[in-house]
Amino acid sequence: MFKITPLTQRRIANFKSNKRGWWSLWLFGIILVICLLANFVANDKPLLIKYHDQFYTPIFKYYPETVFGGDFDVAADYTDPYIQELILQNGWMIWPPIRFSYNTIDYDLDVPAPAPPSAKHWLGTDDQARDVVARIIYGLRVSILFGLSLTIISSVIGILAGAIQGYFGGRLDLIAQRFIEIWEGLPVLYLLIIMSSIITPGFFSLLGIMLLFAWTGLVAVVRAEFLKARNYDYIRAAKALGVRDLTIMWRHTLPNAMVAILTFLPFILTGAITSLTSLDFLGLGLPAGSASLGEMLNQGKNNINSPWLGFSAFFTLAILLSLLVFIGEAVRDAFDPHKSGVR
Repeated sequence: MFKITPLTQRRIANFKSNKRGWWSLWLFGIILVICLLANFVANDKPLLIKYHDQFYTPIFKYYPETVFGGDFDVAADYTDPYIQELILQNGWMIWPPIRFSYNTIDYDLDVPAPAPPSAKHWLGTDDQARDVVARIIYGLRVSILFGLSLTIISSVIGILAGAIQGYFGGRLDLIAQRFIEIWEGLPVLYLLIIMSSIITPGFFSLLGIMLLFAWTGLVAVVRAEFLKARNYDYIRAAKALGVRDLTIMWRHTLPNAMVAILTFLPFILTGAITSLTSLDFLGLGLPAGSASLGEMLNQGKNNINSPWLGFSAFFTLAILLSLLVFIGEAVRDAFDPHKSGVR
């Protein structure tokens, strides 16, 4: 059975004592759940249909309109009033709270696109008549998952590289440090733009490209902590007793570097999200038509007379990045040895 140690309890208590970080975690959790369930929150397909005592789930399965009494053997367009009338004559439908997906075009606007906020479109539409709220939800999902993936993978590589450099030192550290200095001196944004224009843009291709440069973010911090910790008496004693280097690095040296690592993690995460947003803003990120916060910012720039586009994207990014920084500060304080009772 899992047991929480007193040290872990103190860390949790320290995290909760930071009210800003604690409430930011709750808000971010709610946003993350909504984004992960985006298909159930914003979709142009009903969640459930009952038709002639049969149940259908269009959100999971393709159904031709002939199933509901239509004339053509093509995918049912559930936004078509004719199909809706056929279904409602012999059953009912349960819709998501937002009846638009990120790529749904509303052909029944009362005004030319981009349409201003209304009861139908809470934050209006973009210049292609797509619902802004739906695009924000799907865009947040892509941005958060991309940022978390890049942060986790790059942090693992960076911590491993910094730990090896700092722990063993010597010629290995000297050669690796010179390589990293050259690598960090490259114009990253320009290289990302060039490589994005050559390689077909996509979630995983962009992740691989940005991973080439993001892993160096934690190397210097971890290296410095390991260089300092390698001279501690208990580390020398462990070496004298024949403890393996990997065990010393994992159990005794890495915990000392956790505070510094956790301090930089929120900046790496926010940097990953803003980098993806920047590439999308320049038109070199995700494929055209994808839900993207950067593309929304670009639409705000191109449609100055429709301020809801720019404001929606700006406040979405500002709130998301602020929450991540506040959570990072609270986690840093929770792992601070002076606040956790560790000396």
